[in-house]
Amino acid sequence: MVPLLLVLLLALLLFGAGFALKALWIVAVIVLAAWLLGFVLRSAGPGGKRGRWYRW
Repeated sequence: MVPLLLVLLLALLLFGAGFALKALWIVAVIVLAAWLLGFVLRSAGPGGKRGRWYRW
């Protein structure tokens, strides 16, 4: 009974890790797309020169 529970727990743990990694890849792709859009669509600053699109 205990080995069966350990195998089920391991399967659940690996499934959760796989789902979390896939979710992190999706978030990384969304952030990359937002960064590229911000880079391409940045507004012109004073004098028509394109400034930095980030705030720091």
